[in-house]
Amino acid sequence: MALLLGAGRLSAQSYVVVVNAANPISTLSKSTANDIFLKRAVRFEDGTAASPVNLDRSSPARDAFSRAVHGKSAGAVESFWQEQIFAGKETPPPTRGSDADVLAFVRAKAGAIGYVSSAAVLGTDVKVVRIN
Repeated sequence: MALLLGAGRLSAQSYVVVVNAANPISTLSKSTANDIFLKRAVRFEDGTAASPVNLDRSSPARDAFSRAVHGKSAGAVESFWQEQIFAGKETPPPTRGSDADVLAFVRAKAGAIGYVSSAAVLGTDVKVVRIN
């Protein structure tokens, strides 16, 4: 019964966070995920360099991820990055236009982390990471 409840909760979420299958992590705190995607943290806990990738701003999964992990809309996160760029501090993670493009990025880099819509077909060489 607990498995069914957990599955129902996952299906209600409109995105899933994915990493390269070679990455040993299976869970991340919301704080750590926030720091990785805002480039405040450049490595996972095991020392692997983190390479975050975002979906296009128009993606509903990006807005859902931004609200859940950053506590802000995708537009507000984009404003944060514009301020960082203007101040000469940092550039945002690369953006990909589709779930398939994000998955290809994650498959190609051992330290890659991204998110895709929960309806995306993940295939091989990626795994889902739970955010606590």
